[in-house]
Amino acid sequence: MIYVWIGIGGVMGALLRYSVSAVMDHGAAGGFPFATLFVNCLGCFLLPFLTEKVKDRIPVPIQKAITAGVIGSFTTFSAFSVEVITLVEAGRAASALLYIGLSIGGGLLFVRLGRKGAKAV
Repeated sequence: MIYVWIGIGGVMGALLRYSVSAVMDHGAAGGFPFATLFVNCLGCFLLPFLTEKVKDRIPVPIQKAITAGVIGSFTTFSAFSVEVITLVEAGRAASALLYIGLSIGGGLLFVRLGRKGAKAV
């Protein structure tokens, strides 16, 4: 049943993400991705804030629907950022730096490979 709750939250987060983009990117100056920047920063605030506020107060399936579902589909950057801070706070700064480098470098590499692959097919 937890998967159903996460799925419902995921639909809500995805629709919210699309709505923010539709509103903010309408007439955006210079093509700068303000909507993505806004969503990522908002998600980075909301994920740890809501995680702390809802733990021990609501059932786990609803917690997961909010955090993994809504916020997870709203932005995955928030999960990445929380994980980096968790590593740093655990005294694992080297692991945090490695994760940052691999995530950004790997992300850019795979975007490039995906684009080249699409053009080749």
